[in-house]
Amino acid sequence: MEYEIVTLEEKIVAGVSARTNNMNPDMGAVIGGLWKRFFEEGIYAAIPHKENGKALGIYTDYAGNEKSDYTAVVACEVQKEWAENGCSSYRVPAGRYAKFVVHGDMVQAVAAAWQEIWQMDLPRTFQCDFEEYQDDRMEDAEIHIYVGLKEDA
Repeated sequence: MEYEIVTLEEKIVAGVSARTNNMNPDMGAVIGGLWKRFFEEGIYAAIPHKENGKALGIYTDYAGNEKSDYTAVVACEVQKEWAENGCSSYRVPAGRYAKFVVHGDMVQAVAAAWQEIWQMDLPRTFQCDFEEYQDDRMEDAEIHIYVGLKEDA
């Protein structure tokens, strides 16, 4: 799977979160539930000062293997911190990331990409990884996946 190394500046995001892990049989329901809440309960629409129209799926606070718990966040990038209506602000750290570009079904293509990424020997930080959805097309989406990399690798 091809990728490019990019350096990103810090992003401020606002959204909803939950703790889960990849071995949890309910992991898909937990993350899917966050997406459902974010859009169907009007949370996305209520967030002011959006930087753009892109949605983010963020994975942070984990110990470095697929069995570790992590915080999943569904959010959008904002110009300043915002916390209301069950939302919290988070920061996506600046740094080096491996950027993967995925096309296809919004759910299946992302799941397949993560399966491949977990098998790759990347010098990961396990601090923060995220998906950036470029549009809202379910069947033919473009998604950018960013995997945090160690600075000295």
